[in-house]
Amino acid sequence: MDLQSIKRKGTSEVLKRNVSRGVEYLTFPSLEKTGIVSHLFSTRIGGVSEGIYASMNLSYTRGDRKEAVDENFRRIAMIMGREISDFVLSDQTHTTNIRKVTEEDKGKGITAKKDYRDVDGLITNERHMILATFYADCVPLFLVDKKHRAIGLSHSGWKGTAGRMGACTLRKMKEAYGTEPEDVEVGIGPSICGDCYEVGEDVADVFAAEFPGKIQNEILIKKEGGKYLLDLWKANAYIFRTAGVPEEQISITDICTCCNPDYLFSHRASQGKRGNLGAFLCLL
Repeated sequence: MDLQSIKRKGTSEVLKRNVSRGVEYLTFPSLEKTGIVSHLFSTRIGGVSEGIYASMNLSYTRGDRKEAVDENFRRIAMIMGREISDFVLSDQTHTTNIRKVTEEDKGKGITAKKDYRDVDGLITNERHMILATFYADCVPLFLVDKKHRAIGLSHSGWKGTAGRMGACTLRKMKEAYGTEPEDVEVGIGPSICGDCYEVGEDVADVFAAEFPGKIQNEILIKKEGGKYLLDLWKANAYIFRTAGVPEEQISITDICTCCNPDYLFSHRASQGKRGNLGAFLCLL
């Protein structure tokens, strides 16, 4: 797919497009500049899955062939210079639960059985493990602590965002590694944008209660018929700013999953007929 046909929000290109071994993926230059991590956010391009999963599906639970998903993970691992046994997979159920990952967790979810459940965020300060979380409209949160050489990767849908998943991840990193917000570089990755994400009054009421004042008017736009547009990008950026991360250290995606359904999996655009994208973060 020609990059020029990707619909971006705004004029600046926050995310960089990369191609390696036929696999297309996105990276944050701001995270690359830290020099201590390898990371990427996958696209639909470059895998072996077929049909509604075409082609880089990274989910074992949506009906795709295991052999195809295994090969897709192998290709991601090769790009990152690691092995398939180096992944550690989340177990996402829209919580704010975060797991501290160690060497013993390597391979869990692919080459080893997961012995944990309900984990939407992963943190570590150990090298050469690929933290992995999964998406088809929700928000990926990349965190890199340059001072203490620690990383976090969290899944934040509307429930996670209302629960301030970004702040929860920072807090867990501080408890485990001494992380301070001012030392963290953040990437808010591709997800559904505020122009596409329509929600009902039940969800809007949660955000109105959690985000009062000026920010409420920035992230919630009322429509007719009791509907609202919800901007998860702005909400997550606000969460990181109020938690103490300097604004200039927060990179916010410019690519919407729902606006680009041929390039990125989108649950809303496909009406649930889709695979999963992956966010990956590894300490070098």
